[in-house]
Amino acid sequence: MTMATTARPRPTGPPGYTETLPRAEETVQTARSLARAAVATWGMDRLAAAAELVMSELVTNAVLHAWGPSLRVIVERPADDKVYLAVVDRAPQRTPQLRTPGPDDATGRGLLLVDDAADRWGYDVLGPHLRPWGKRVWAELKAAP
Repeated sequence: MTMATTARPRPTGPPGYTETLPRAEETVQTARSLARAAVATWGMDRLAAAAELVMSELVTNAVLHAWGPSLRVIVERPADDKVYLAVVDRAPQRTPQLRTPGPDDATGRGLLLVDDAADRWGYDVLGPHLRPWGKRVWAELKAAP
């Protein structure tokens, strides 16, 4: 089942889309579609596959490791040659860590894929220092000249 997206372009600031979605497996496909549609709208088709992959991994991690009923998906174009992808969730203590999975491990490769596909990535803890309420895991893709 594919969920319909209600993302709308941001009226001010850099071009971008943001949407709050259920923290559910179906959200992965919706977020992938949003990332692909955004880069196509911006004429950055060369980044479409990477944007879909990175968004898929970021959302999958939030679905599996965060808590709460929803998450926020962000796709922005902060510069003519750059795409910013992010997922905000309610699990500030569950920060992303690169792992080296064994050859027989079925999971643990998502951030390795993000690390390979993105020009840079990271996370920001959100909220007051002593009482954070969430985190934003993000990645930047840069278009070749």
